[in-house]
Amino acid sequence: MFGKILIANRGEIALRIIRAARSLDIATVCVFSEADANAPWLELADETVCIGKGPSADSYLRIDRIISAAEMTDAEAIHPGYGFLAENSHFAEVCRDCEIEFIGPSPEAMDLLGDKINCKRLARKAGTPVFPGTDGEIEDLDEAIEIAEEIGYPVIVKATAGGGGKGMRVATDVASLRKAVTAAQQEAIASFGNGAVYLEKFLESARHIEVQVLGDKHGNAIHLYNRDCTSQRRHQKLIEEGPAPGVDPEVRDRVCNSAAELIRKANYSGAATVEFLMNKKQEFFMLEVNTRVQVEHPVTEMITGVDIVKESIRVAAGEPLSWSQDEVKINGHAIECRLNAEDPSKNFMPQPGLIEIWQPAGGPGVRVESHVRPGYRIPPNYDSMIGKLIVHGRDRNEAIVRMRCALSEMKVGPIATTIPLHLQLLNQQPFIEADFDINWVERLLEE
Repeated sequence: MFGKILIANRGEIALRIIRAARSLDIATVCVFSEADANAPWLELADETVCIGKGPSADSYLRIDRIISAAEMTDAEAIHPGYGFLAENSHFAEVCRDCEIEFIGPSPEAMDLLGDKINCKRLARKAGTPVFPGTDGEIEDLDEAIEIAEEIGYPVIVKATAGGGGKGMRVATDVASLRKAVTAAQQEAIASFGNGAVYLEKFLESARHIEVQVLGDKHGNAIHLYNRDCTSQRRHQKLIEEGPAPGVDPEVRDRVCNSAAELIRKANYSGAATVEFLMNKKQEFFMLEVNTRVQVEHPVTEMITGVDIVKESIRVAAGEPLSWSQDEVKINGHAIECRLNAEDPSKNFMPQPGLIEIWQPAGGPGVRVESHVRPGYRIPPNYDSMIGKLIVHGRDRNEAIVRMRCALSEMKVGPIATTIPLHLQLLNQQPFIEADFDINWVERLLEE
């Protein structure tokens, strides 16, 4: 096991990694920017190193400075958390070249699953359901038109190296498909330096379901069941829950097992999430694989008892998974609300500034993960999330009631937050009945 690890991140995920490392008796080094110089989580680290100014490009995205900090402090491994460099295969490769363990997948596994075409081909071999469409890059437009007519419109053109909604266009007929391919290629070149695009069937009404998986360096892989992330705005998740409600157990198990087989075939070690869209017939289609720990991992931890961050550190050190698939059971239901310093009444305008009031919720089944405390000043340089509120109940109804109570108890001020929005969403019939799709929140906000 490692004696010391460096945490190349900030905020609540940095704090979460510190706690996991402490449970393994591992010392921690936290790098930080000048904007985070007085951040509360730094007090819990054994060592801290400033790596630059406030902007991410001058600090948390500086691979050279992070590696220097690791070498200077004799850190044996680096945990990237999520965001920043977490899915940067070049960073993982630099760590390996410098004989520093990257707590995550190998660069090869990251590249394989990060390339959407190659990932889709591997998924077919693993039995993971994928969208019908082109087998690879669109090289012949007439062939793409023929495939679109076979699978039926609407279809979506996606960039192979895409992300963040860039290099994507929906087409509803032949004329719009021709335009979509050209536009997606141009945007992909501008955004990623790679103009390769492919075509898939587009679901107009779908739920967003994802499967949490873990792999080790000994060829083992397990799934930790699924989560529902359908409640989102502009592709940003607001509420996550697990297990995904209303999914037939046989369908769920088949899809979850196929997700574990996918990462096993990719020789993947660490935590990953295989994302799917599901239609009303409960047909699943893989979207992508996130090769890192995710914001919503506590949902899965609450219903399975598996410490995902701790397990990721263990497997990075070469240890086998401490759980077998048969040992992973679902216990009750969990819901997570992301707490963002944003004002929903002003088009979700970010709210950097001083937090004077911070009263976390409590009680049975309530978990708050946050780096915030009274007197903390939210810098304007980073994501607006200030914490996560997670609840667990015997079933979904109890979890909903506990979340409403917890949100009502939570007090943050004077800045505006998304707490009132979450309370509103949890009282809507589509959410209560789990009869929703990925556009339901935006339709509500437009009313």
